[in-house]
Amino acid sequence: MTDTATGGGRRGITAAAVPGLVERAREGDPRSVGRLVSLVEDESPLLPELMRVLAPYAGHARIVGLTGSPGVGKSTSTNALIGELRRRGQSVAVLAVDPSSPFSGGALLGDRIRMGDHVLDPGVFIRSMAARGHLGGLAWTTPQALRVLDAAGFDVVLVETVGVGQSEVEVAGQADTTIVLLAPGMGDGIQAAKAGILEIGDLYVVNKSDREGADKVRRDLRSMLGLAERREGAWRPPVLKTTASTGDGVTDVVDALEEHGDWLRESGELQRRRIRRARGEIETLALTALRRRWGSVDSGDRLDELAAAVVSGATDAYTAADELAG
Repeated sequence: MTDTATGGGRRGITAAAVPGLVERAREGDPRSVGRLVSLVEDESPLLPELMRVLAPYAGHARIVGLTGSPGVGKSTSTNALIGELRRRGQSVAVLAVDPSSPFSGGALLGDRIRMGDHVLDPGVFIRSMAARGHLGGLAWTTPQALRVLDAAGFDVVLVETVGVGQSEVEVAGQADTTIVLLAPGMGDGIQAAKAGILEIGDLYVVNKSDREGADKVRRDLRSMLGLAERREGAWRPPVLKTTASTGDGVTDVVDALEEHGDWLRESGELQRRRIRRARGEIETLALTALRRRWGSVDSGDRLDELAAAVVSGATDAYTAADELAG
């Protein structure tokens, strides 16, 4: 099922209606899931209440991030992964973070044409989300949207990022497992190292492997990954080949996902990653609340006064910051 809601149905929701909406979402109602994600994307005043209701149900889904440069086949790979996961009996939600329209702020690729194979599957939920200018490949509301999809009962949540090159490493901070996609003809291994992706991947997938140069990309990646220092017992990222358009190699990728999931649980790394993720979410929300408070009339006037004092030399920025925060 593809959720294409961009405005309808989210008005008129009250705090009293949130528990019922969550209950229907957990029963598999796609419209309710879509409305909850819309509350997140709209930064609704009901978000604190929504997160309180969702809290007991979160933490069960596997969060898998897919990242890579534009043109490597992220959407096609996501479509192929959905198919294999469904064959294994797992329900799947997809959060596809798209570039934003400069006019509406909405997702430009909201139709998700390449995932059309699964539109009528009740075990699949697909939602596009606009990045709205946020760097890092994700929308800043992504953590809360992931919490909604997790609590709704999906087994796997796939996060497909905006292809924005060197800054899209942010996905690793939101995922249990990060898949980095590359393709022959999209730049050599040195460029991959410059982009920082050799530091974030749990699985590396050379897509479009039916093209010339795929074996070289795989060899180069293996060589560079082999140079990395890893502690004893650490996960060693595999480098796999796929042709997502035909499905070749996708079974191996899902097998590797399962293997990595087992390692995460057995090593304790899954808990560490999720605590780190929750910590980042808390910090972001706290900083957002502070900025809103400082943007109020009284605080804004005080901030202007302190800024003028710094410029005149009457105080320094550190002292002014302490005063404002106090």
